[in-house]
Formats: sequence, structure tokens, C-alpha cells
Amino acid sequence: MFDSLFKVRINWFVFLSIAIILFVLFPSLSWYAYFALLIFIHQVFLLFYSLDTVIPIRYLFGVLMCMQMFLGPTLAYYGLDKFQYSYYTMKVPESRYFEYVLPAVICFILGLHLKAGKLKGEILDTIGIKKFADAHASLPYWFIGIGFISSIIAGFFSSDLAFVFYLLGNFKFIGAFILILGNRQLKIIEVIVVYSSIVVSSLGAGMFHDLLTWVIMLGAVLAIKFKPGINFKILFGIAFIIVVLIIQQVKGSYRAATAKGDAADVETFQKVYNEEQDNNQLFSLANLAGSNVRINQGFIITNIMRMVPSKVPFSEGEELMQLVEAAILPRVWAPDKLRAGDRALFTKYTGLNLRSGTSMGLSSIGDAYINFGLVGGCIFMFVLGLLYNLVLKQFHKYSKHFPILLLFVPLVFYYPIRPDCELQTILGHLVKSCFLIFVIFLVWKKEFRMNYRPFWKKYSS
Repeated sequence: MFDSLFKVRINWFVFLSIAIILFVLFPSLSWYAYFALLIFIHQVFLLFYSLDTVIPIRYLFGVLMCMQMFLGPTLAYYGLDKFQYSYYTMKVPESRYFEYVLPAVICFILGLHLKAGKLKGEILDTIGIKKFADAHASLPYWFIGIGFISSIIAGFFSSDLAFVFYLLGNFKFIGAFILILGNRQLKIIEVIVVYSSIVVSSLGAGMFHDLLTWVIMLGAVLAIKFKPGINFKILFGIAFIIVVLIIQQVKGSYRAATAKGDAADVETFQKVYNEEQDNNQLFSLANLAGSNVRINQGFIITNIMRMVPSKVPFSEGEELMQLVEAAILPRVWAPDKLRAGDRALFTKYTGLNLRSGTSMGLSSIGDAYINFGLVGGCIFMFVLGLLYNLVLKQFHKYSKHFPILLLFVPLVFYYPIRPDCELQTILGHLVKSCFLIFVIFLVWKKEFRMNYRPFWKKYSS
């Protein structure tokens, strides 16, 4: 029933060794924190060992959820909160926090993997994709072109329509994936061009989550194609973690520098990095505490638990209905629906007042508690995980007829895998991206099937 969690190829000896080392070296850890860390490590192992076989959506969900709900809070409870502003510290005792979040995350992961088989919706038909790419050699370039054009014009439209072009803008990554899997030789120039665009946009916005997510997806696709050995994956994993740590340590200072007028480019990032390194602040405890806030969604959950139900009653589904309305209905039909980053809702349930320019979300686990409390929140998280699971299974079902369909899975899930985001935004992304893909494959149904001469080849020949 949960084969993709337990009947998988990971090194259980190494896992048990790490478990013993944690127990011996950190005897002060509570059983709550200890089991939370073991679950996080288990999800990391699942992700690591899957990277040459699947597009790891379920395991990414697990790793990121555990990182923000288990790892970050544990680091906060066991030392880093001492170096943190009180605004960002954990507001309820460790036992109370984990008594809700630990079973809630477990329920979410179980929902994700219930009867998932061999990770349905994540295992690519590489032979079918290669045959399709050989028959439609120009298609990846159409996708890349559509992606670049859509990214450029997205800013000229209102929010709902802009979101469509924002999604279409990510077609360039799908085009790059088709080029990688459909050709014997790696199309290095095309991949560099595609990924240079997101490096530039990430530096310009000072936001790096999309970049890191698409790099993981690229790594997964390359691993599926080239089947790297365990040592190479370890080196790549270490390098990726170092890059992530550097970005987390530097991006606050980088944003401050660009706000003062410095160019939003690699040179400014390098300058800020050198300054942090020269001042010995790059990996100081105070700096690490500041970075831990970005992976510690738990401090927001504790503020919710402090407010609800003692000061604000449980919503009992009312707030959830608002979120569902915001996710599904276009603003033309529901002009008063919630907006992304709704500060009033956040302040109501956390008691925290956000500064101008600061954005935080209640998260799916926070919304689950607000609406249904401890037990009901865990049930809701199981249902949410099951929803994602069912979407992946539908992609698996229809990929038998359309081999490239599973390459669109990262487009659907690269935003929902973020545990710190607002539930209405996550669900909105899920619904709108699935609808867009449905329309595309419905309109060009025959073209995307195998052994059919598509319109773009008719006109390009």
C-alpha cells in the first residue's frame, strides 16, 4: 500500500547508522525532535536514491515539508532561537508543536504515497519520449520560443491572464527536457540559454526558489538520461547543498544592495558574498539563525497555535471555503475573493503584523489547524496529500497515450511543493496549470499522440 515509502532501494545500513549517531551525539533531543529528524533523513534518502529513475515530485514534497516543519523548528528549539529576533522565535513549547505537526506531516506523506505503486506519474517513458522527439524535432524549439515570448509579455496583462503567460513561460524548461531526453548528445547551448534566463530573472527579483527547483528538475532529467553513479550523486548533492547555503546566507544582503541601487547581477552577488566572507559572517551562528527562519515555517505555526482557539476560534471550514474560492474562481466571477499575500487573514490568525514588502503564508498545515484543529487538521493533510497523489496518477494514466505528458508534471508541481506558501495560491496554481495542460492536449490531441504529423512540422517543412 505504501511501497514507494518502504519497499525502495536505499542504504538502510547508512540510515540506521545515522540514527544511532544522532541518538549518541545529541542526547538532549526529545523523542519528538528525534523522530522528526529521522523522518526528514528518510525522505532525503528516498529523494537521493530516486534521482536516476524518476521526476521526484512526491519525495521533493516530503523533503521540503520535513525541512520546513521538522528540521528548521528543531534547530530553532535546540539553540538557534537564542540568536534570533523574538518576532521569529517559536511561541509554544516543543511538545505542543510536535504533537500536531508530527502526525500532520506523516498523514500528508501517507496520502501522497497511498497506492502510488512505483511512483505513478513520475516514471518517464524515456523510449516513448525519444521516439516522439525524433518524430517532432522542432517541437522543443517551439516550446522554448513560446516560453521566452510568454515570459516577456506576461507583465503587460492583468493578474489572472498574466498567470497564464507565467505558466507558458515555463514551457522553455519542458522544451529543454525534451531536447535532453530525445537526443543522444546533450544540447548544451540550448540548455544554457534556457537556464541563463532564470538565473537572470532570479537575480533581478532577488528570489531564488524557482531557480533551485528547476535546477533540481534538470538534475533529475539528466540523471535519468545518463544514470550517474552513487559517488557522482553524492558530490552533486554536496555541491548543491553548499550553493543553497550560500544563497540563503547572502540573499538578504544582496537584496539590500540592489535596493540601494547596485545592479541586480552576478557581479553584485559576488561582491556581497566576498564582503560576508571577509567579515567572517557567512556561517556565523547569528547568520545561520537568520537563514533558519527561511526554512522554519514552524514559527508561523506556533503563532497560529498561540492565537487559535484561545483568541480566535477555529474557522470550521469557513476560511477553507475562502481559499478554495480564491483558487478556483477567476476574479471576473469573484471580484472580492482573497488576493495572494492577504495580510489581514495572516494577521488575524497569527497576531503578526507584516512590514511593507514582506510576504508570509499561513501554509497548508497552518490552514488545516485553523479550520479543523489537531485531529481534523491531520485528516485534512492526508486528504491534501491524496489530492496531489491522484493528480499524479491521472498524469500517469494519460501518459500512456501522450509520452511527453509527464514532462509537464514539474510545471504543475514546482510551486505546490513549497510548504511555506499560501494554500489558495498553491491550489490556484494546481488547478490553473492542470486546466491549461488539459486544454493544450485537448486542442492538439492528435498532434501530441505518437505517429502523427503535427501542424508545426507541416508548416516548417
